[in-house]
Amino acid sequence: MIKSRYKPGGFDLAVKKARAGRGVFAKEDIPKGVCVLEYVGRTLSKKEEYTSRSRYLFEVTKRKTIDGWNKRNTARYINHSCKPNCEVEIYKKRVYVFSLRRIKVGEELGYNYGKSYFEAFLKPIGCRCLKCMSEKKWAKVQAKELKDKALKKKKKMA
Repeated sequence: MIKSRYKPGGFDLAVKKARAGRGVFAKEDIPKGVCVLEYVGRTLSKKEEYTSRSRYLFEVTKRKTIDGWNKRNTARYINHSCKPNCEVEIYKKRVYVFSLRRIKVGEELGYNYGKSYFEAFLKPIGCRCLKCMSEKKWAKVQAKELKDKALKKKKKMA
């Protein structure tokens, strides 16, 4: 029996803190061109599509949108990247994540969310992918976030 191209490889992955919140990181090398994960979730009705406040909606077709909110959907943690190492393929109304190149241990997985999503949600706050934000700039952002967090804590205690 031939293994389907659209069967996730069962790779060892970790969800942990990343530049853009939580991210998916490789705990083992992932070869180029393999199915890494499937983006799963329940299919929403048209009404739910427009009223949902979920941040994990994935439009599969004009008539099918998946809500990947469930925490068992590891693919929901894959962040946007302007220089992605993964890409999404839709096959038989299901969503699969494939590696575009070899992904090394410790590397974060990322795919391009597309122009409309980028313009609406990422551009206003600034893209945090490796291509767009240097290590130096990222260190400044982290320092500011820590400072803001300490101020909030201080205000809460007062």
